[in-house]
Amino acid sequence: MSAITAEGVRPKRKLSARKRGQRVRIVQYAVLALLVLLAILFVDGRQVSQVFFRSDMVRRTISTNLPLAFLNTIAYTGGAFVVGLAGGTVLALMKLSHVGPYRWLATIYTEFFRGVPALIVLLTFGLLPLALPGLKIPLDPYGTVWVGLGMVSAAYMSETIRAGIQAVPKGQIEAARSLGMSSGLATRRIVLPQAFRIVTPPLTNELVLLTKDSSLVYVLGLTAQGYDLTKYGKDLSNTYANVTPLVIAGLSYLVITLPLTFLVRKMEARQARSK
Repeated sequence: MSAITAEGVRPKRKLSARKRGQRVRIVQYAVLALLVLLAILFVDGRQVSQVFFRSDMVRRTISTNLPLAFLNTIAYTGGAFVVGLAGGTVLALMKLSHVGPYRWLATIYTEFFRGVPALIVLLTFGLLPLALPGLKIPLDPYGTVWVGLGMVSAAYMSETIRAGIQAVPKGQIEAARSLGMSSGLATRRIVLPQAFRIVTPPLTNELVLLTKDSSLVYVLGLTAQGYDLTKYGKDLSNTYANVTPLVIAGLSYLVITLPLTFLVRKMEARQARSK
């Protein structure tokens, strides 16, 4: 039995953390149920369906050029990721170099491209042929997107890769050097393979972000053959004054990003178990 104070008042018992958590969840479920009820009562489902999920527009969007836009989005993302990964690795090694100018150049690069919006970088590369007559970026518009987004992505990846390199035990590097390996050979064969295993989950997250950033390529004035998902959905929405194509484009991005997100979770869980 609970103790009673001198005034004859039974003191209140403090709730356990489990009880508090249960009450918080009950409140959250109640709020969610209330929001759903309000949506059912006050939202015109037929109107919402006509604006966002019109059946004839769904068929038109899927049957026109959606597969091409989907493949273009994957191509833009994949190429930019390869450029960013290569550039990020070089920048990470430069930041860890004993040569001062390398570190300074890498720092200036990363701070600049992390501070400038990717939209402006893409637009700048798209307008370069106007500023430099005769300049032609190979495989345009793919080459332009790969270089523009890849340079921005390299600035972010470099910090991730640098952290991965620093996480490799120094004893392994010293052991490799004691076996006669040069510094460069030890980095290529011992350090980088382990560093990339460590940073694979965050690099996959970067790939997800890059997939969404590929929607910025609309600033390049693409032809229909070069449309990404966002540009394709936006043009159809403007043509037919309906939002359904944009909704389909958004769902198409989920088809790309959700498996990657799931993969990141699996890799992070595996790394956590191995520690």
